[in-house]
Amino acid sequence: MTATISPTAAAQAISRIHTDLFIDGRWSPAASGATFTVENPATGEALAEVADGSADDARRALQTAADHQAAWAATSPRSRSEILYRAYQLIIDRADEIASVMTAEMGKPFAEARGEVAYGAEFFRWFAEEAVRIGGDHTITGDGANRVVVSKQPVGPCVLVTPWNFPLAMGTRKIGPAVAAGCTMVFKPAELTPLTALLLTEILAEAGLPDGVLNVVTTSDPSAVVGEWMTSGKARKVSFTGSTEVGKILLGQAAGTVMRTSMELGGNAPFIVCADADVDRAIEGVMVAKMRNMGQACTAANRIFVHRAVLDEFTEKLSARMGGLVVGDGSHDGTQVGPLVEEKAVDKVTALVSDAVERGAQIVCGGERPDGAGHFYPPTVLTDVDPAADLMHTEIFGPVAAIIPFGSDGAGAAAGSSDDDEVVRLANDTPWGLVGYLFTRDIDRADRLSTQLEVGMVGVNTGLVSNPAAPFGGVKQSGLGREGGRLGIEEFLDVKYIARPIPTP
Repeated sequence: MTATISPTAAAQAISRIHTDLFIDGRWSPAASGATFTVENPATGEALAEVADGSADDARRALQTAADHQAAWAATSPRSRSEILYRAYQLIIDRADEIASVMTAEMGKPFAEARGEVAYGAEFFRWFAEEAVRIGGDHTITGDGANRVVVSKQPVGPCVLVTPWNFPLAMGTRKIGPAVAAGCTMVFKPAELTPLTALLLTEILAEAGLPDGVLNVVTTSDPSAVVGEWMTSGKARKVSFTGSTEVGKILLGQAAGTVMRTSMELGGNAPFIVCADADVDRAIEGVMVAKMRNMGQACTAANRIFVHRAVLDEFTEKLSARMGGLVVGDGSHDGTQVGPLVEEKAVDKVTALVSDAVERGAQIVCGGERPDGAGHFYPPTVLTDVDPAADLMHTEIFGPVAAIIPFGSDGAGAAAGSSDDDEVVRLANDTPWGLVGYLFTRDIDRADRLSTQLEVGMVGVNTGLVSNPAAPFGGVKQSGLGREGGRLGIEEFLDVKYIARPIPTP
C-alpha cells in the first residue's frame, strides 16, 4: 500500500459525502438554508459547503433522539453489538477513502490518517464486545428478608461533542459506547473537520443503525446548538472532548439539569527523562508523544524534563530527528509533518516560541514560520526554557519541543531522590493532569514516580498511551470520567437497585 493518495481521489471521496444535517435517518438542509465552508489547511482551498445548523435544528434533533430512546433501549445487546461489528468492518474496508478525507480537511499526513482510521475503528470492535457484557449484581440482605437486584440501564439521550484533531477516533470513542449501552445521541462534530464525521454517520446508517438513534447537527455556532441541548432537560448525559475553558461552561450548564458528564479536557503533559534512561528509547518515545498529529493532541508532550546527565545527548539526538522531518501537504508522498489546522494555531505557536526566546530559550532547530500558502510551522526544539515561559503553562498544540533540564550537573551524576523530588514538583506544577511520560531503567523509580505524578495516565518507557482497551482520561482540570476500556461503557449506564422481599417458607 502507498502512503499517498491522489488529489482527484480525495476530491471524489468528498464529493460523495452528504453535507446536510442527519436527523431521524434523513439528510436535510439546515432550517435556515445556511452553510459554512470547510477548507484544506495545507492549501487554503474550499473543500465543501456544509449545512450550518441552528438552535432550531438542534431542538428537532434532540426531540428525535428523545422520541426513539425507549425503543432503542429495548433492543437486544446482541443486535447493538452486531451493528457495531458491521460498522467496524465497513470502516476498515473504506480505510483509504476515510483517510483521504481526513487528510484533506484536517491536514495530517495520509499515512498517519490511515493509522487513525485503524485506531478509531477499534473502538467499535471493542464496544461491540462490551455490549453483550453489561452486568449487574444479585445479593441477599443481611437479615435475609430481601433480595437486592442491581441492573444497569442506558442513561438516556446523550450529547456528544468532538474536537477537530482526531475527527474519526473522537467520534467512534463516544458513539461506540453509547450505541453499546442503548443510548440515543445528538452529535456535533467540530466545525473545522465535519466531513470525516459525516462520512462516519453514513457508515453507521449502512451498518443498520436505526433511524433516530444518531442525529448529527453541523454548525459554525457551537454555543447555540450545544447550549440548546444542555438546557433542554431532555438530554441526560454530555460527553465532551475539547478545551478546559469550554468544558467548564458545559459543566455549569449540566448542573442546571443534573446531567451525567464525561469531560476529556486540556493537557500539559510532562515527559521525564531520568539519568538512567535509555536515551535512544526516550527519543523514540518523545517523537511519538510530541509529534503525533503535528503536536496537536491533548496527550502531546508539552514539557520535556531531561536530567543533566543525559541532557546533551538527548538534545543532540532529538534535534537531529526533529530537524530531519519532512514538512508539507499531508496528501504528498513522504510528508511526515502536515500543516496546523488553521492560521490561529500558527499564530499561537509563533507567539509561544517568541515569548520563550525572549525569556532566554535557545532555538536549536526550526522556530521560524515559512512563507507561502498553508498553515505550516516547522518542527522546533527549544533548550534552556524558563519555567515562567508561557508555553510551560499553555497547551502548545504544535510541533514545538521545550526542553527543561533538572537534576545534578555532570555527565556521570547519579540520579538521587532529590532529583526525583525536583522533577515531580516541576511536573505537577500545572492545573492539568491528563498524562505523563517517564523514561527510566529502574523499575522502583518507575513505580514511585508513576504514583507521584498527578495525572490520569502514565506512559512508562513509551510515548503512546491511547488504546481502546484502556481507560482514557485525566485528573484535576483535565477532566472527569473515562473513555475506552471496561470503564468506557459505564459512563453511559445508570445503576438501578430493585428490592424484592423473600417469601417466608
